[in-house]
Amino acid sequence: MCLREGGNAVRSAPVIEALARLSQRQRGPDRHRQPVAIIGPGDGGPAECEAAYAVAHALAGAGMAVVCGGRGGVMAAASRGAAEAGGIAVGILPEDDDRNANEWLGVAIPTGMGELRNGIVARSGLCLVAIGGNMGTLSEMAMGLKWGKPVFVMHGDIALPGAVPVADVDDMLAKVLGCLLA
Repeated sequence: MCLREGGNAVRSAPVIEALARLSQRQRGPDRHRQPVAIIGPGDGGPAECEAAYAVAHALAGAGMAVVCGGRGGVMAAASRGAAEAGGIAVGILPEDDDRNANEWLGVAIPTGMGELRNGIVARSGLCLVAIGGNMGTLSEMAMGLKWGKPVFVMHGDIALPGAVPVADVDDMLAKVLGCLLA
């Protein structure tokens, strides 16, 4: 598992400005109370994990909570990014205990539901940030799309109709921030 040490990647001026606007909104009465779902494989490689870390770090730094499946790979990278930015990561675990939860979760929710917990992850996010792909990630993406949630995809394996492909972390943040600030 690859987890970046820093969250100081270069951001474009529009993304920096949008993060500042989100941060201001998150301190007021119109803040988003629902998290952003960051989904991806538990065996994500370095590119996927670095992207998940960077996206979660930026969003959590602006006051957004993140929700994920709570285990390793992309989920752990996103949790670490959120935690290191001073934010909170919520993990929706498939087991009936938290023994397999990653160490960076602020909240671990054991469901005992196995992979059915993917529906809870998809339902709980304002939007879904899919980084990497596998069957579990695809199931979360499909449910999110079915429920009318925006789904943004980076390093995906299969293109789903309605999912928005992104080129890199800055593009991902620009699109997610556009959704959150609309």
